[in-house]
Amino acid sequence: MSYAVIVDTSRPDGTPELDELQRAGVIHLLREAFDAVEAIEGEDGEVVEITDTFIGVHAEGALLKVFVDAVSLENAEAAVGALVAELLEGCDPLAEWSINSCEVQLHVDSAKESLEAAGGPDAPAPDLAARAAAHRKSRQEPVSQTGTTEEEREEMRARLQALAPQLAGAGPATFGYLTAEDLEDEDGEEFDEEFNVAREDAELAAGALFYSIDILLDELFEDLDTLGDSPSVAHCDGGLLQLEELPPQFAHLYTPLFARQLLVTAVDLTGRLSRPGFAQLSSVAEELLLRLLLETTEVTLDLHGLLDDGAKEALGSFRENVYEDLDHEWLYELAMDGFDQSPGAEALGVAPMSVDAWFTPFNAERPVHPYAGNCSSDE
Repeated sequence: MSYAVIVDTSRPDGTPELDELQRAGVIHLLREAFDAVEAIEGEDGEVVEITDTFIGVHAEGALLKVFVDAVSLENAEAAVGALVAELLEGCDPLAEWSINSCEVQLHVDSAKESLEAAGGPDAPAPDLAARAAAHRKSRQEPVSQTGTTEEEREEMRARLQALAPQLAGAGPATFGYLTAEDLEDEDGEEFDEEFNVAREDAELAAGALFYSIDILLDELFEDLDTLGDSPSVAHCDGGLLQLEELPPQFAHLYTPLFARQLLVTAVDLTGRLSRPGFAQLSSVAEELLLRLLLETTEVTLDLHGLLDDGAKEALGSFRENVYEDLDHEWLYELAMDGFDQSPGAEALGVAPMSVDAWFTPFNAERPVHPYAGNCSSDE
């Protein structure tokens, strides 16, 4: 059965709070340690397989979320607790750190799936290497709706293409479809039309993106409801749809207030995309939300068997035209956490990447929603 084990660790008493550079170092050390482990042997010789880990580091210590396959809740807690203790002890900079708690979070749906699969055709392979490979593949590859008929695919294609004009803030050129007038440069020369995205592909991508706005907002509303009174995403014992797709090392900072700010920002951003005159993204939060929207759009297309090369190219053109840079992608690179605070970051023009600054407008000409910009991050 699958379990999510939450391990709360803290730095030694009397030591100073961790600064940004130290937090980045702790993340790097813990990630390296976990990457070297695929499975744990329990006290009774049973094997506990690690399927995923999330690491959040704050001023006082680290909060770890370790996903494992184990025969029982007790085995999962004992194995992960022993492993974390061993990893901390084996790493000199963290050897004096302590474990405050180690407890399981069990998602009801996951438990139900595990029980239904036990002994059946969907049961995990007995070989650990095969199970690990299957797990990695399931996380990396979207699942196509192979049962979709050609008629159903074409009906959905027509439906999405008809929605394209509703995305009034991003015309066909944003998705890579250029008219003869667009293809003419200042010297009167024409670009090679071979690299022009087909109109139908641009319309499909635009319509799918507009269609996916409702999905993104509905899932953010659902995440906010699931989060409930939990202090943060890292402590939430329910399944989250969009919030868990944000940079995982900051999960302990995704509070209910943060989720509300993010939802308001998503409504503001998608509203601007749906009206003429959309210009630029206003904040790091909007950059991350657009990433979530694009991922949701790809899933939408894939589920209906429409994520072909043309659609991918059109969405790629949209990314290139809307994003000014890809600094926000550094948030998903654990080793880059805190880079914006380094001496060379300002010279490189890197925007502040701390969670507190995600809702800060890039400049005065790009305002953010008042609720997102004025609310304190502390509750």
